[in-house]
Amino acid sequence: MNNGGVAANTFSDKRSKGAIDRKRVAFYGWVGLAYLVLWLIIDFSQYPAPVVPILINNIWLALYLVVINFLFFERILPFARRKRRTVLLPILLVILAVMGQIALYSIGLYLWRKAGIELHLYTALRTFTSTKHAVAYIFPHGLVSILFFGLAKHHYDFIQLKQFAQQLRIEKQEAELHYLRLQTNPHFLFNTLNNIYSLARDKSDLAPESLLRLSKILRFMLYETGAGDIPIENELKIIADYIALEKLRYDDSLQVNFSYHLPEIPERLPPLLLIPLVENAFKHGVSETRDNPFVDIQLAVEQRQLMFSVRNSAEASVGNASEKETIGLPNLRRQLELLYQEYELTIQPGPATFTAVLKINLASHV
Repeated sequence: MNNGGVAANTFSDKRSKGAIDRKRVAFYGWVGLAYLVLWLIIDFSQYPAPVVPILINNIWLALYLVVINFLFFERILPFARRKRRTVLLPILLVILAVMGQIALYSIGLYLWRKAGIELHLYTALRTFTSTKHAVAYIFPHGLVSILFFGLAKHHYDFIQLKQFAQQLRIEKQEAELHYLRLQTNPHFLFNTLNNIYSLARDKSDLAPESLLRLSKILRFMLYETGAGDIPIENELKIIADYIALEKLRYDDSLQVNFSYHLPEIPERLPPLLLIPLVENAFKHGVSETRDNPFVDIQLAVEQRQLMFSVRNSAEASVGNASEKETIGLPNLRRQLELLYQEYELTIQPGPATFTAVLKINLASHV
């Protein structure tokens, strides 16, 4: 409800600045054409007069009605309804605007008809005994037009407001996704730098190789994460680099299995969507496992259904550690909510293992 109210206010503010909206002008032109066709059908059914004069007469009147309806609905009425210090002033202005418009639909339309006759653009197919008689005859033309244009404008504004509200929701989701990724990137980089720091502190010969791996990760974060969805193969490469960087910290006792099966048709994912599960496996699982640490990572994509499983060793006392992660998993869950309509993230802590399974219908990307 709040989003709808904000959308309505913003939509009104945009339209009240006085700038001419070309799409809206074109809309009134199309409505005027539809009104012209409607009135031609009525005239041809009632008066078997020559076709060309009736056609030209109605075009002449329709031009006038399009202009005054545009001015009334898009300029005069919004100005009269604008909020002011006193409540009575807008009401008074609306009443005056309606009265003025009635005058334009009656006397104004009659004068426009008379001007067309003087310019030899309008053919007088009927004669009137008095001006009052002429005004009374032509007034229904204007009255029908205000109903026709009013209903069309109401429908058009409803569609525009709905589209504008949808655009606001999309922009809000994109901003939140950007914020979530801004959280993920430094968090991921901070943990990676910690790994390199531990190698440098121990004066390990593996420190140069770790810096090389880090440079690949940084290149990915700089050039891939801000460009929308990426091929799954690129996501797998960064996971492989991260695994290689983590393995530098451990001896041969750490067992890592990383396997995947991809379809022939390339699929795409948001960048760094899968890495939090891998990161948690090392940070909260392997790093706190004393005996036989392992990480088993499997990914499969079949018929646009992605299944990503990460299983790692865990001590009994820290079986729920990943669930307490304040950035990784909650961040991932929120990104999934914003990105996909059909997904499932299952966390299965156990006495000696911890398993996270992510299933995504890639076709449900919003």
